[in-house]
Amino acid sequence: MSAPVDVLLVEDEVDLAAVTRDYLEAFGLHVLSCPDAESALRHLRPQAPGVALLDVNLPGMSGFELCQHLRDRQVPVIFVSARGTDVDQVHGLSLGADDFVTKPFSLAVLLAKVRRALERGGATTGPTGRGAPTGRVRADFDDGRLRVELSTGRTYLAGHELHLTTLEDRILAHLVSRRGTVCTKEEIIRSVWGDEFTTPGTLTVHVRRLRARIEKTPESPTYIHTVWGRGYLFEAR
Repeated sequence: MSAPVDVLLVEDEVDLAAVTRDYLEAFGLHVLSCPDAESALRHLRPQAPGVALLDVNLPGMSGFELCQHLRDRQVPVIFVSARGTDVDQVHGLSLGADDFVTKPFSLAVLLAKVRRALERGGATTGPTGRGAPTGRVRADFDDGRLRVELSTGRTYLAGHELHLTTLEDRILAHLVSRRGTVCTKEEIIRSVWGDEFTTPGTLTVHVRRLRARIEKTPESPTYIHTVWGRGYLFEAR
């Protein structure tokens, strides 16, 4: 039986793909490298890879399109692309990607991001795998519309369970466990991503996606409030 794939690398630049694969494998990761999205989908096994590294400009299906297929299988996605404009990054993150790395990039930084994604995906600290936020954890939140169960890792909206992404779940857990307290962006990034490389802009996009899931009117939120110049505050009005 072949070993599980830790990293699915989809990159059409042959030399860059080889260097990236060799570097990650030197640190003990099993990498499946594919030159395009179509071959990546053909080689996907019933057991999903731990994390996917996707270029955006691929021959045939784009990395953005492939991301949507992978997110259906709950695969964490990190875009690695020369297309580093704000529009591209926001679009990629809005599709459900965990992060966006622009070329040229540091292999050491990429390795750190891959390891953190693998740790998040393999975390089993509780019944549902939700890592407990550090510090004091308050009781579950329930205002009759939104219920967040920190003890079980489940979130309900109007009586129906919400299936949040891993990052959405961790952001919400962090904010709810500290409700009534302003959480700085740096604090949330350290707790949720576990590194110092993730940008505040990446967090902003994920908070926007989370608001779209739980708020009646995301543009005028009642749960997750922006405290300008400081961070975010969870406090139901």
